Amino acid sequence: MKTSAIILATSLLCAFASCSRDGIPTPVFDARPEYVELYRTAWKQAEDHIKYQPGLPQPRYMDEGFRDEAIWIWDSEFMVLFCKYAPTLFPGIETLDNFYYTLHENAGSPLSVWHPDNPPFFAWVENDYYKFTADKPHIKELISKKRFLQKHFELFNTMNHDTEFPFQISNDGVRINYKGIGYEWQSWQSGMDNTPRKRAMPMFWIDAISQQALSALYISRLAKVAGDSATEQEFKAKYEDLKEKVNKYYWDEEDGCYYDIKEEDLSKTRILTPASFWPMLAEIPSQEQAERMVRFALQDDKLGGAIPWTSVSRDDPDFDPDGNYWKGSIWLPTAYMGIKALEKYGFFEEADRTAEAILEHMWQTYSQYEPHTIWECYNPTKPEPASKKEGTKNVKSVKADFCGWSALGPISLFIENVLGFYDVDAGEKTVRWNLHQNCRHGIKGLSFGNITTDILYEDGKVSIVSNRPYTLYINGAAYPVRRGRSSIPIPER
Repeated sequence: MKTSAIILATSLLCAFASCSRDGIPTPVFDARPEYVELYRTAWKQAEDHIKYQPGLPQPRYMDEGFRDEAIWIWDSEFMVLFCKYAPTLFPGIETLDNFYYTLHENAGSPLSVWHPDNPPFFAWVENDYYKFTADKPHIKELISKKRFLQKHFELFNTMNHDTEFPFQISNDGVRINYKGIGYEWQSWQSGMDNTPRKRAMPMFWIDAISQQALSALYISRLAKVAGDSATEQEFKAKYEDLKEKVNKYYWDEEDGCYYDIKEEDLSKTRILTPASFWPMLAEIPSQEQAERMVRFALQDDKLGGAIPWTSVSRDDPDFDPDGNYWKGSIWLPTAYMGIKALEKYGFFEEADRTAEAILEHMWQTYSQYEPHTIWECYNPTKPEPASKKEGTKNVKSVKADFCGWSALGPISLFIENVLGFYDVDAGEKTVRWNLHQNCRHGIKGLSFGNITTDILYEDGKVSIVSNRPYTLYINGAAYPVRRGRSSIPIPER
C-alpha cells in the first residue's frame, strides 16, 4: 500500500490553548507549566496520526507512526490508553476493530497486520477504556456476541509458524508456540526488537504467559459487566491456572523477581527488563512478592535511577548508555505498564516518582534537543533521543513526532501520576485522586461517561465544577460532589 493512499483525517476542532470545552481535558500545574506545553504538543502530534484508509473495518484509525503500510497490535493497544481522555475525537478503541475483524472474521485488510502474535492484552485496555465510557453495549458485543477477546486468547495459544492468514503479515511470519508451561517467542514479535533477553533463547517468555493471564483476568471481569456468567467463570479458571504456572516456574526466590526461563532446564535467565513487571500488572504475585520485586528491580543500578524504567538493567553487560533501542532506552509503553503495575499493589510513591522523572526527562529532551519533538524512545543517561545501531554505527535514528505510544508520558502519566488522578470510573461515578502536589494544580474538562468536571487544588482547598453528581476520593477519603460548584477544605498534609 503506497503512502499516498493513506490520508490524514480532518483536523480536530480543538484549539489546544484552551481545549477542555472541545473534548480534551486541560491540565493545570503551576509548578511546571512547561509540562502543559508538552501535553498540548502530544495531542497535536496524536492528531497528526489520525489516518483514513478505505477498506479497513474502521477506516478512521490511529496510526502508530512507524510505517504507513502496516498496523501493529501492541502499538494500537497502548495508544488506546491515552485516547480514552478524548474518546469522541480520537479513534483509539475503534482502531482495535481493525484487528478483531481482520483476524477473527476474515474481513481482510489493505494494510499488513505486521505481527499477529504481538502482545495480546486487548482485554486490559478494553476494560480501562470502558471505565471512561461506561459503554456496556460495546462490552456485550465484544464478549457475548462477537467473542473477539476470547477468540484472540485462543488464537494466541494455537497459532504457530505454519499458521496462514488471508492477508499480508510480517515477513518473518508467526513465531509464537505454546508449550504447556509457556510460550516460545521471538523478540520482534514480543515488541522488544533487539532485547538482550535473546541471549538465553530458546526460552519461555515471561511477558507472553503473563499477558495471557492479564487477558484472562480482564475477560472474566468484562464478562461480569456483560452479564455472561459462564464466560466469567471459564476465564477465572484460565487465569488461576496461568497464575499458578507463572509463580511455580518463573519466580526467582533468590532475587525476588520474575524472569524468562530457559527451555532446556527451566532455569531462570536472570536478565532483568520491564517485562518482569507484566506478572505484577496481571495481579499474580502476593503482596510480599511484589514488595521484594520493587526493592530489587527499582534499584539505581537496575531499572531505577534518575531516569528510570530502562529497557534492560543498567548492570546488564549489554546495557548501552546511549540506549541502542531495547538495550537500555526508555520506552513509554513498558514504563507506563510498569507504573500501572506498581499501582496495583499500592506503591503510589514509587509510581508517581518514576512517572514524574520520565516526564521531566521527556521535557528536558524536548527543550534541549533539536528538533524539539517527542521521540519513539529516549536515551537512558542524557536528554536526547535514544540511539539505534545500524551496522557498526550508533545513529540517532529513532522516530520523531512519535505520538504514537510516546504520548502516554505527556498525557497519561501527567494526568494519572504527576497530577494524581489515577483512577476514573464512569460506571461507579468515581474519581480517585492521590493529591500529593503542593502547588495549584488540577484538571479542567475531565469527562467520563456523561460527567464532565473541573477539579482544582489551591491553598488548602479543592474547588470543583461538575455537570452531574459523582464521588471524589482524595487520598482515600470520599467526598460527594454535587452538580454545580462546590469546594472541599483539605487538612494539612
